[in-house]
Amino acid sequence: MFKKLFRSSKSSSKANIDFSNLPKHIAIIMDGNGRWARSKNLPRVAGHKAGVEALRDIIKTSSNLGIKYLTLYAFSTENWKRPREEINALMELLVIYLRREAKELHKNNVVINVLGDISKLPETAISEINKATALTSNNTGLVVNIALNYGGRHEILRAVKNICKDVVNNKIDFDKIDEAVFSNYLYTKNIPDPDLIIRTSGEIRLSNFLLWQAAYSEFWFTDVYWPDFSSKHFIEAIIDYQSRKRRFGGIK
Repeated sequence: MFKKLFRSSKSSSKANIDFSNLPKHIAIIMDGNGRWARSKNLPRVAGHKAGVEALRDIIKTSSNLGIKYLTLYAFSTENWKRPREEINALMELLVIYLRREAKELHKNNVVINVLGDISKLPETAISEINKATALTSNNTGLVVNIALNYGGRHEILRAVKNICKDVVNNKIDFDKIDEAVFSNYLYTKNIPDPDLIIRTSGEIRLSNFLLWQAAYSEFWFTDVYWPDFSSKHFIEAIIDYQSRKRRFGGIK
């Protein structure tokens, strides 16, 4: 049963992509860094470093293909349960990545956006995030959403609390609250829901990622660990997405 969820395309060539039917928004659960490192008898942080290289490749490919939005699950609200040494290493990698890549991404018209409560992150990380988002805020190309200290349940609870406050303060009418209004209270305000969600490393679950937004997303799972995930796999996922019939509960 579960194996049917794993899709494989006969070809992963860019030439086989239907550019008239590209997913506007692709989200990725970048999983498997630690297991990749363990398989090579390396420390877990080596897997995270290798994952950064995969990230660079996928951002470049997304931009070249004309994808509008790319959302990357980088650090969840649950990841604070990991060993302090690993958390510190992840935060250091984030700072290093932004310092090295922000100017290049800006040069290529990429927008850097963050989803989540970054107030809990180290000051150095917050500073680099603010610099990168400010630098690229007026760009018009690919929007890269980095989900940091992000959790879908936390996002929904945050939205409910803020809606309640605005109702009490007469900023919105209770009877006018609908899905569109609710969506405006999410971190993804003004961002279309993901058309395609990719998860690497063989796991088949959402792990508290974009719970509201994933209502009608297509899913694509692969056994490949994130550090080994390449543009070839990315294109394979897109081609498979294009073979599906999206009815959104209706009939075609």
